[in-house]
Amino acid sequence: MSMPVIPQNEMGRLLSLSEFDLDYIAYRDSFKSLAKLAAKIAGTEISQINLIDSFTQWTISSHGFDGDQTPRENSICQHTILNDDYFEVSDLSADDRFKDKLYVTGDPYLRYYYGLPLKVSNGHHIGTLCVLDKKTKALGPEKIELLQIIAGEIVNRLNYLKIIEDLKNNLSETKEIQKKVAHDIRGPLNGIIGLAQIISEQGKSNRIEEVLELINLIHESGKSLLELTDEILKTDKREKYIEVPKEAEFNLRLFKDKLEKLYIPQAINKNIKLNINTTLESETIPFLKNKLLQIAGNLISNAIKFTPDGGEVIVNLYLKTEAGTNILGIQVIDSGGGLNEQDIATILEGTASSTTGTSGEAGYGLGLTLVKHLIETLNGTLNIYSAPGTGATFEVRLPLKPVAMQP
Repeated sequence: MSMPVIPQNEMGRLLSLSEFDLDYIAYRDSFKSLAKLAAKIAGTEISQINLIDSFTQWTISSHGFDGDQTPRENSICQHTILNDDYFEVSDLSADDRFKDKLYVTGDPYLRYYYGLPLKVSNGHHIGTLCVLDKKTKALGPEKIELLQIIAGEIVNRLNYLKIIEDLKNNLSETKEIQKKVAHDIRGPLNGIIGLAQIISEQGKSNRIEEVLELINLIHESGKSLLELTDEILKTDKREKYIEVPKEAEFNLRLFKDKLEKLYIPQAINKNIKLNINTTLESETIPFLKNKLLQIAGNLISNAIKFTPDGGEVIVNLYLKTEAGTNILGIQVIDSGGGLNEQDIATILEGTASSTTGTSGEAGYGLGLTLVKHLIETLNGTLNIYSAPGTGATFEVRLPLKPVAMQP
């Protein structure tokens, strides 16, 4: 059984990650060029951009690697987020922490690892940029400096995406402020792209093919961000109304689809059946997706963790109208060992501690504390129904703000 590797500031780190409100499998194209650039600079076969939540390491983009998630306790990057500088293993097969891992003893037979933490403005490490290879190697200081620049650009891009999503969620209420912020984003992005063009032209004249290719990658990825900002500024000819972009909207059907793509792989890995259900009559009613994937995802990961091999986790998603307000319900039912009254009280008080799952998964203890915090910030409620030996049911109820409709 792997022992948990937990930063001292873990709750603050998880809160910082939750502020980005990310769909972990939706941004591969936004970061693909940076992942490729990192591998080319390091001279490695593989690079990954990873974000680490309570239970899972999510690979949001990669080069030379196809997977999109790894149990946190099996990852190398869980060690990287403990470090302010970097984490390097010159030979994974000679390191007691990793020599027996499947990615070392089997395909892709990894040997080398170098990782940098992704540090956000408050100092928390929400994930990593890492490069890996099947051969042992060492990176020189010039390559390390370039990788540090890329890690900083990844964080910048996450911040841009967060700003853009925030604008989309509030577009119809604060049009003028949002236009100004979007304009402010365009400025530095135009500058970066312009600089890349200048350097690219110099590269051509100097026949620096490798530099030219790298700069072209940066140029391409910068343009994609600019296109996202342009999308926000679209208005009709009369400038009287800005349409709320469709991707800012969610509904039960989309919610179910996202959860299946994110968490069915975890269930299959543990031989657990995961069923996600919606109410047909309300599954296309639009609502904003604010923090919903983080809330439901942590509850599902927790349920999978405490459900034994061959068990089942059921997720029910529903919408009800009460006193003129739409209420979103998220119900997660597992067939695990259940909870006693003290366990339930501890979770609802926000003081849950780390415990071990049914297959020896490492416990990180703060996933449910994070869920409770996010629910409270959305003025919702969490109820838990369980008894020892009967499994557990977690039920979340959240009041939803109506989505602005077109006139």
